[in-house]
Amino acid sequence: MKQKLPSLVLGAIGVVYGDIGTSPLYAIQATFTGPHPLPVVEANILGVLSVIFWTIMLLMSLKYVVIIMRADNNGEGGSMALLALVSELTAHWPKLKWFVTALGVFAAALFFGDGMITPAISVLSAVEGLDLVSHQFKSYILPITVIVLTGLFFIQKRGTGTVGMAFGPIMIIWFGCLAVFGIISIAQSPQVLSALNPIYAFQFLSADPRISFLALGAIVLVVAGGEALYAAMGHFGKYPIRFAWFSFVLPALVLNYFGQGALLLHNPQAIQNPFYLLTPAWALIPMVLLATAATVIASQAVISGAFSIAHQSVQMGFLPRMEIRQTSDRARGQIYVPFTNWTLYLAVVFLVFAFQSPSNLAAAYGIAITGTMTITAILIAFVGVLLWRWPLVIAIPLTSVLLIVDLTYFAANAIKIPQGGWFPLGIAVISFTVLSTWKRGRELLFAEIARQLVPMQTILDGIDDMPRVGGTAVFLTPTSEGAPSAMLHNLKHNHVLHERNVLLTVVVEDKPYVTESDRLLIKDMGKNFYRVKVFYGFMETPDLPVALELCGTQGLPFDMMSTSFFISRALIVSSHNPGMMKWRESLFLALSKNAMNAADFFKIPANRVIEMGTRIEI
Repeated sequence: MKQKLPSLVLGAIGVVYGDIGTSPLYAIQATFTGPHPLPVVEANILGVLSVIFWTIMLLMSLKYVVIIMRADNNGEGGSMALLALVSELTAHWPKLKWFVTALGVFAAALFFGDGMITPAISVLSAVEGLDLVSHQFKSYILPITVIVLTGLFFIQKRGTGTVGMAFGPIMIIWFGCLAVFGIISIAQSPQVLSALNPIYAFQFLSADPRISFLALGAIVLVVAGGEALYAAMGHFGKYPIRFAWFSFVLPALVLNYFGQGALLLHNPQAIQNPFYLLTPAWALIPMVLLATAATVIASQAVISGAFSIAHQSVQMGFLPRMEIRQTSDRARGQIYVPFTNWTLYLAVVFLVFAFQSPSNLAAAYGIAITGTMTITAILIAFVGVLLWRWPLVIAIPLTSVLLIVDLTYFAANAIKIPQGGWFPLGIAVISFTVLSTWKRGRELLFAEIARQLVPMQTILDGIDDMPRVGGTAVFLTPTSEGAPSAMLHNLKHNHVLHERNVLLTVVVEDKPYVTESDRLLIKDMGKNFYRVKVFYGFMETPDLPVALELCGTQGLPFDMMSTSFFISRALIVSSHNPGMMKWRESLFLALSKNAMNAADFFKIPANRVIEMGTRIEI
């Protein structure tokens, strides 16, 4: 680990901290110039800085870096990994499990909204610096932003491994500039450092509770990126991420925020763009280019996170099968999901043209951030009590404080729903509806399949005189009981069996990865019939030909040229007594029709596949 630590820290700085690292571009400006502007006076400047500092310390340093990063699911983090962990802990309490599952799914749904807003607000904030170079650039800000974003989404299909190698050095330079320019400004107005005293935060919040409460809606932008930090834990590990935060990222951010505050104390008019006005005139154009690169990196991290969430959702049964491409032979976490990519792109372009400025987008951004943070605080409370065995005298006060802070910030952003907060909430509601509908529909579908099952022993008892042909037949089945419908249809129409028959079920575990030693479970049912279970983690992509090769090590060899795969293509129709509301049933049927073909999803050679149709009512 010691030998790898420098490279892991460099990678963490480049990937993990891109989102929060670009917050200085817009956070203070949005606080003073947003829908509820603050007067740029000393009391407000010092009060806002004090709130910013202690918010970063409480929510980022304590909550995410110290506490939540302990909640790893076999090394992996993120909303779906946390959901899988909490679901396992609450398995014995069905109602409680349903509650935490709903919360976890909604957190994932909010993350999709975050994945749309982050590229729009960050890249737009960076390109906006051109207006300070020359007002002639003002009319080009939106087109240049869209061009940068278009290029970003177009390169996703090529993978990000090569580009990612440059992320770390670029972000090192970025954070270095944040710190240096902040120090220069603080040296001119050192009294700004008095804002480190929490009394200034208290005075600001209590002087005019209404105004300060509204200001919290923008101040929370300084902790954008907490979920990205947690989600990237599996790539870099806890220690490198923590080391990078406390030794480099945290000081750079604080110095830049206080540098912007010092600038405002000296020149309140600088509120038009305190970040870029902090930069010396000779460095303005290079800083715009550096900021654009940094925001592209921040956007890349969120886009990759959206791909990961979509992948995990498919594996955990919350989304239908869709195309997922592995873009790296070495890094299994590097994937590309075309549908997610282009959906995000269209939404991001819409946001740029609809809101047109970072201050307007800040209202939409805050809801996505605070909503996810609040849900994470609730879920981590379950982990603290059920897994870490925290005494209630510690768990209740600690989680209550964190939850109160999160809820306060969420409430401050909820007021801004008409100004833009409606967008991430709308995306979250749509995403949650799709995720929950697909999950419920699958439950009904599997329940109906189970109801129609013919016991396998009945089949085995009646096949002694049935003719057999050479080769192996593999029947894919979602359940590990009974005879697959594809087998029944084959027997009914062809009146023949293969020499060897395998009933294969893919099982996705509540953990990110499954070791090769635990990949297979093979049961000999007699008469050359075998039941095989193939286990995958929710971070893995199924590859059945590779899994069947592994069967050879356990005494069940496969020759792909003499193996046929039988797959049931279900025609799902509405029943007279549907198990869910009619509109949700219609949505499920539409999703089913557009789901990726099972053979393609499981990487089965097309020339070895035989599909058998079946009709199922739900």
